[in-house]
Amino acid sequence: MRDLLNNDRPAGWRTKLSRFFLDLDSRIDSGLYHGRRWGRELYERFSMFMDRFHIAGARRWLLVEPVSEGLTIGAGGLVLALALALPAFRETSEEDWLKASQLAVTFLDRYGNEIGSRGIRHNDAIPLDEFPDHLIKATLATEDRRFYEHFGIDIPGTFRAVLTNARAGGVVQGGSSITQQLAKNLFLNNERTIERKVKEAFLALWLEVRLSKNDILKLYLDRAYLGGGTFGVDAAAQYYFNKSARDVTLAEAAMLAGLFKAPSKFAPHINLPAARARANVVLDNLVEAGFMTEGQVFGARRNPAAVVDRRDERSPNYYLDWAFDEMKKLAATFPRTMTDRVFVARLAVDLNLQRQADLAVETMLRQHGREYKARQAAAVLMEHDGAVRAMVGGRDYGESQFNRATDALRQPGSSFKPYVYAAALASGGFKPTSVVVDSPVCIGNWCPKNYSGGYSGSMTVTMALTRSINVIPVKISIALGNGNPKAGRAKIRDLSRKAGLRTPLIDTPSMPIGANEVTVLDHTGGFGIFVNGGRSITPHAILEVRSGTGDLVWRFDRDGRKPTQVISEQVANDMVMMLNSAAEAGTGRRAMLPGIPIAGKTGTTNAYRDAWFVGFTGNYIAGVWYGNDDYQVTNRMTGGSLPAMTWQQIMLHAHEGIELRPLPGVKQGPGARPAVADVRRPAVDPSGRQYVLTRRGAEILTRLERTMDDVTRALAATDTPGSRAALPPQALPQGSVASATDRGGTPAVR
Repeated sequence: MRDLLNNDRPAGWRTKLSRFFLDLDSRIDSGLYHGRRWGRELYERFSMFMDRFHIAGARRWLLVEPVSEGLTIGAGGLVLALALALPAFRETSEEDWLKASQLAVTFLDRYGNEIGSRGIRHNDAIPLDEFPDHLIKATLATEDRRFYEHFGIDIPGTFRAVLTNARAGGVVQGGSSITQQLAKNLFLNNERTIERKVKEAFLALWLEVRLSKNDILKLYLDRAYLGGGTFGVDAAAQYYFNKSARDVTLAEAAMLAGLFKAPSKFAPHINLPAARARANVVLDNLVEAGFMTEGQVFGARRNPAAVVDRRDERSPNYYLDWAFDEMKKLAATFPRTMTDRVFVARLAVDLNLQRQADLAVETMLRQHGREYKARQAAAVLMEHDGAVRAMVGGRDYGESQFNRATDALRQPGSSFKPYVYAAALASGGFKPTSVVVDSPVCIGNWCPKNYSGGYSGSMTVTMALTRSINVIPVKISIALGNGNPKAGRAKIRDLSRKAGLRTPLIDTPSMPIGANEVTVLDHTGGFGIFVNGGRSITPHAILEVRSGTGDLVWRFDRDGRKPTQVISEQVANDMVMMLNSAAEAGTGRRAMLPGIPIAGKTGTTNAYRDAWFVGFTGNYIAGVWYGNDDYQVTNRMTGGSLPAMTWQQIMLHAHEGIELRPLPGVKQGPGARPAVADVRRPAVDPSGRQYVLTRRGAEILTRLERTMDDVTRALAATDTPGSRAALPPQALPQGSVASATDRGGTPAVR
């Protein structure tokens, strides 16, 4: 009996648990049943109520259904419109978007002479009612005839443009209103994407709500880019016609209005016939729009606008574009409290050397370009600290503004090998006199071949670089990784990046022989580690920046990036010696300078698509590239031909009249001359101004400028006349030297 009672006790707990779950299940089932029944009853009641409003027949399909569908689609459209509008309205988050001026920079050359400007300085000096009536009519007739009628988006005009372009099979007519174009100028960029067009449309509506029509038209006339580095019709009138926009004639107004569509194509200082043809189209638009009669525009047709001849005002435009990009990066680092967006930047450019570099490239292409089937070139000349003296970004800036010196990615070929040999010497396993063997080698299924097609057996490392052997750098990459080519290439890539190559260096077996892509600027600056005792340099255009009021804001020698040690000084000197052999006894003999030791390396890529020469002397570093934009093969052009010849012409002029500095690692003979002022001709322009300074002179002027800056700050910190008298007499600004340094420039030496 006791055992039976003991066995019943666990069974009782299980029974209670099962009853609990049964009760829970029944409650759930009951709730679902009653809920379903109540729901059905509510639905029936609702249906009976809605039956009172039932509409059938024609009234339903002609009234109710369209309204219902319209409301549904409209609600969905509003949600979609809100989703699309939010990114556009984020562009207007800046509270002072209307008053905030964009970066405006005036550029001076290294001697303090103004040479150009970039950016936009907003000029609201001319009210809208003072612009000539024919200028406003020409703009409206060409850009937006229904400007005062639409709400920011000209729907009929847009459909008309779409139909016209569809018939023509291309873009022949724009559909954007003036408000849309202003929205793009204020908030967006010129990329041709659907996202940008959607943002442009919403921002146009936003502008129409915030501003009046006259305000929108005024902003458009003031801020549109009209070529020649000018923004706004007043600046363009000054540049092209040397007069205010208040005084332009009908013919001149038509030419200005024609620039809104494509300023680079119709700019009169680049293509005057095209500008006049475009102006004639604007005159047609004036008549078609009913703004003027044929008789009123007849005189403008017969007497087209004459523009100021700007052909002799050759600004270093490729250089200025690059300097402006550098300035934008610098301005982003300035303190947030600095609201002034107008700056004056003194550059390292030497216009004398710049003209000679342009001339050397153009002359070489005219004489030999057709023979070698080469149509483009780029060149960079810089000092040992990275200050770029001259830059050639292409053959013709007016034809193409693409800067091939800073933006084009091209394979360096054998000119990349110095980084490989520097990594080899830095590892300690190789010396310039180490013996290497030129024999077949393969990495996987890739087997490099020499330019000659054969193999030369044993030779020194110096001779391998001099003869530009392809197999040896590949073997070195294997040796650097102790049999692992990938590990060896990682060391080469690391050294190259530290030297200054910023482009991605993809790890491929052919990397040691220059299969990756680099820019002319980076590659030329990378050779700085050899001539600077192993320290890297930063290629730069800007020497100093001053605010619009003349205050010193930034100076490269004080605030710029400092050099870093990449390789030891001994390795750098050994590399200079090896590169001197490569240039003077190897493939770069055409680059030799009379009486001046040089060091450098040629480079030629597969199918002769790229040809290079990069080298240096004791004073300068320079790199030259030749090729074609479309990667078309040349006619067996090598780095030892046009690139070496151009490098020689640029360097010959750069070394005129300056104090020669020795080339580290290269022993000069007893007959070496201390200077080469008479190598070709005196480095002066027709005005008699000397454009080059000795090293000693430059140091003296730099110290003087720093002293003047210190004195200026000290004077600004004092308010009493006695404090100024307390300064020593020699510390006070005197004469023309003070005025020159106050402007931020270096006094010219005569």
